[in-house]
Amino acid sequence: MSATRPPAPRSSSARPARTASPLGTQLEEAGLILLFDGTCALCHGVVKWILRRDRSGTMCFAPLDSAIGREALRRLPSLAGVDSVVLLHREGAWIKSTAALEVARYVGGPWSVALLGYLVPRPWRDALYDYVARTRFARFGRAEACDLPTPETRTRFIG
Repeated sequence: MSATRPPAPRSSSARPARTASPLGTQLEEAGLILLFDGTCALCHGVVKWILRRDRSGTMCFAPLDSAIGREALRRLPSLAGVDSVVLLHREGAWIKSTAALEVARYVGGPWSVALLGYLVPRPWRDALYDYVARTRFARFGRAEACDLPTPETRTRFIG
């Protein structure tokens, strides 16, 4: 079974410029950076879930309100108003349900079955994503403090 290709970045204006900025440097090195809401317990849980299953160890992580996160939001106008998860890649960014599906692609293995979600129209997927995003604090709470990364994963947290 072949997985569907992810949607192309929306426009060339959504592409990070290739400069010596911290964001550009990190994207060149890592290839993928997951920006997440640093106050969200669900988001913290997802980052831990990825770290436990990540075979290649190349994805990096940064809170949306970090220097890297703020730079990405400034350089990619299509991200205005996004407050939960953004998956940056060398050609732009995926948001909402597409970001979640691309995380499943990255993790691979049995989680690749989630790519069947691409069969569902994006507006429907994003409506479900938006519902979870709206209710995430009520359902999962807030992260009062960040867990300290292990020495093995510390370098993957940037920003």
